[in-house]
Amino acid sequence: MQLRYNYRAYPDAAQRRALAKAFGCARVVWNDCLRDRKEAHAAGMPYVKSAELSRLRITQAKRTEERAWLADVSAVALQQSLRDLDTAYKNFFDSLKGKRQGRKVGPPRYKSKKDTRQSIRLNTNAFSLQDNGTVYVAKVGNLKVKWSRRLPAAPTSLTVTRDSPGRYFLSFVVDTEPDILPELETETGIDLGLSAFAVLSNGRKIDSPRFLRRAEKKLRRLGRELSRKVKGSKNRDKARIKVARQHAGVANRRRDWHHKASTQIIRDNQAVFVEDLAVSGLGRTRLAKSVHDAGWSAFVGMLEYKAALHGRTFAKVDRAFPSSQVCSACGFRDGPKPLHVREWTCSGCGTVHDRDHNAARNVHFEGRRIVAAGRAETPNACGAPVRRAYVPAQRVEAGSHRKGRTPQAGTLDIKPGSTSRSAHPTVPLSPRRTPHGLRQEEQHGPQGADRGDAARRAGP
Repeated sequence: MQLRYNYRAYPDAAQRRALAKAFGCARVVWNDCLRDRKEAHAAGMPYVKSAELSRLRITQAKRTEERAWLADVSAVALQQSLRDLDTAYKNFFDSLKGKRQGRKVGPPRYKSKKDTRQSIRLNTNAFSLQDNGTVYVAKVGNLKVKWSRRLPAAPTSLTVTRDSPGRYFLSFVVDTEPDILPELETETGIDLGLSAFAVLSNGRKIDSPRFLRRAEKKLRRLGRELSRKVKGSKNRDKARIKVARQHAGVANRRRDWHHKASTQIIRDNQAVFVEDLAVSGLGRTRLAKSVHDAGWSAFVGMLEYKAALHGRTFAKVDRAFPSSQVCSACGFRDGPKPLHVREWTCSGCGTVHDRDHNAARNVHFEGRRIVAAGRAETPNACGAPVRRAYVPAQRVEAGSHRKGRTPQAGTLDIKPGSTSRSAHPTVPLSPRRTPHGLRQEEQHGPQGADRGDAARRAGP
């Protein structure tokens, strides 16, 4: 599998000027090629091939007076900029055709020299690792690097980035083998929230660090200072850098905390199940600042790739699953509850539940059911993720039941680590439940039923 390793670089003044020139040349090639394709599309002409764009906008452009400065930077950076444009178009077309999962991807856009992030991408022909610890970049020189850890293998590509505060980073892509950890008997379900960042099914609570909230006072002061500076002045640029550095520090602390928490969870559990939250939707509510401060998407992404790296099982539970409405002891659905209700008593069995702990237990049960049904990626003996082949549902498994035939309810007790099929592990079925654990309308959620429950149980 491929991993990315990021390191801080410290170029001198001459190298910073060379990198700025490389950023600008790569940006010009991107914009020129994008303009040609947009004009061809507007004129009804065929899609311009990459070979033609490379010949016109790189090779021949270097010989013209307007673009002669393209020869001052490495040709590899210019070619990689064109390939990145091809990748952006491919992602856009795949999104239109439905071949790409996730959110819809828009068409490529023009780049600006005022963008806070500038970057170039290089292959092994344009960079090399030196014995003295520096990294040679073609037509830039040997860059000093702060090696926080060793690379596990020879890198296949390098991305040089300059962020908003003016820091430089070298990002290496490395092909590595999975690092399989010893198997464990423990599993966990995770309920993400705001009052507590995460609640595990075993009752453990992880407090929310709230890095942005802690830094708000200083950010407000720096923002006021920035607003007083004259636009276009050097003092305004200095004030902007101070604000950017403060935001970068908040992001760094949050990322470091996410890595430590996710690594600990993956090392302590053989299987991890988490709810698939609609973070983009929650980011448009009154809880937007707290939601973005928590960084749920980044945390879940770390859990997913670390599970694949270390041979753990990982599955996401659908966001429509009513984890806060169902009693984890008897399976009775007690209906939606306001956000301020942190504890409730089940009407079916009388069990008193902590809202978040009960939701984490339900996420655990549903995640095990998803894995047992074969609808999640699980590692095989070699540690590589395996997705089971698509099998059409049989007539007895889907649709309405025939007359005279009724669904049969029953449970199978699953021991930790087992992948046997189960309706609801270790929980007896109530008369309202089917072999899948919930009635069909409850499993998929009625019209508008509790889709915002993740926001309601997130905490005040």
